[in-house]
Amino acid sequence: MKMAASGSEHATVIPGGFTVLSLKFREEDAAAHQLCVKEHRVRSEKNINRPQDRTLFILNIPPYCTQSVVTDMFQQFGAIESVELCERPGESKSSSSNLSKLFRPPEKYCFRVGYVVFKKASSVTAVKCHPQSSPLIVSTKERPVKTGIDKWIEQYSQSVIPGQTLQTAVDDFMNEFDRQKKEEERLKVAEEVEEEEEQEEEEEEGWVKVKKGIRGVKARPHSQAANEKTLRKEKAKSERKELVNFYSWQHRNTQKEHLAELRKKFEEDKQKIALLRAQRKFKPY
Repeated sequence: MKMAASGSEHATVIPGGFTVLSLKFREEDAAAHQLCVKEHRVRSEKNINRPQDRTLFILNIPPYCTQSVVTDMFQQFGAIESVELCERPGESKSSSSNLSKLFRPPEKYCFRVGYVVFKKASSVTAVKCHPQSSPLIVSTKERPVKTGIDKWIEQYSQSVIPGQTLQTAVDDFMNEFDRQKKEEERLKVAEEVEEEEEQEEEEEEGWVKVKKGIRGVKARPHSQAANEKTLRKEKAKSERKELVNFYSWQHRNTQKEHLAELRKKFEEDKQKIALLRAQRKFKPY
């Protein structure tokens, strides 16, 4: 592994606090590319995965430098915790998404910026002190980077997705989708139950909670379905409160209604039996 250059050579610092690093695709190449690096210090940084004392900010990363290539180039300065490449400064890739790469849009082939998080803050200082005369190498014998026809063949092979792999990714996506839908329905039902309990409590206490509405938004009138639902709730509530068969006359009336219902059903059954017998008679002419 190639180690960082000694401190006898001075690093090149440009306005803005950036240190210029040289980058060559191969060690024998004459042309060199320049990277601009500095310690990442932003007051309004909201990404907790970019600690300001251990994060290196990199500008002008060429398209052929992938995440793994950047990791291999900078691990000579110390152990790396994470590497993130973005199209513009300040962007953040969602790390919580479990979406398969098969369903993600392809990454844009362009110059990018990078955030390298080291495990120690001294590694950031070592990168800033690295001299421009000692270039970083992209492709070496230990970790070659494919180019030309070899790279195109690899990209084509990766674009051909086996059926079983695709089926597994689709199943995982649908399972996650169903889980999220069930969770949304559960939360919705819980909110409705909570609202009903609050409404019943308000009705029992005789108080009505006044809620602040949104300015400029007119209240939507109750629909017929909502009114019917309210009436059904009121009816069920009144039936629960009503005392059934509390008085003796209520009990006698209930028995009379039950006997009348039984007699009515008995007469209907007799008529059905007579009709069935009439239909079973043999009529040759």
